[in-house]
Amino acid sequence: MKQTAPAADRNMGIVRDRLLEIVPATARDLLEVSSGTGQHGAHCAPAMPHLNWWPTEFDPERLASIAAYAADTPSRNLMPPQQLDVTANDWADTVQPERTDVIVNINMIHIAPWDACTGLLRGAGRKLSEGGLLIFYGPFRQRDVETADSNEAFEVWLKSQDPAYGLRFLEDVAEEASRHQLSLSEILPVPANNLMVVFRRTDA
Repeated sequence: MKQTAPAADRNMGIVRDRLLEIVPATARDLLEVSSGTGQHGAHCAPAMPHLNWWPTEFDPERLASIAAYAADTPSRNLMPPQQLDVTANDWADTVQPERTDVIVNINMIHIAPWDACTGLLRGAGRKLSEGGLLIFYGPFRQRDVETADSNEAFEVWLKSQDPAYGLRFLEDVAEEASRHQLSLSEILPVPANNLMVVFRRTDA
């Protein structure tokens, strides 16, 4: 059964438009980590027919929702969903494709423990092709930028749900990413005080 997320309803258009600007036409595979309800893949994949969109999710109920969206999507480049736990050390070896040109992660790292972020970065360093892109969408803190009042309130709410949750400092994410051959490439402001943050994998 299809599930819906209000946040996905609001942002899937801007996510699609930004991805069309960022993802190169030469990309052949895009791995979506933590696909949630499946709305983003169903909305974005038809606009990117040159690549295969691979959705993943940890929650079995959401896997069923992703599959339902995929079944109703006319585009043949939206692949069947795969279960994925980014905290597993070997996750990069457990899902298809073997290597990918792009990894996208939308609104996950602030509603998961820090271990989920570090696990994602570790696996992305192994999974991405040389020059491949890791793209985050969501709210971040930045040490030299004042946090919007709405994000401060969101932070309080997140901590009330689980003390391990919270808006991540972009500088901390970039530092951890650098340990896995991922260099910060671009920071794009998007509506509602979110950012689209792009890392590029290098062998240097």
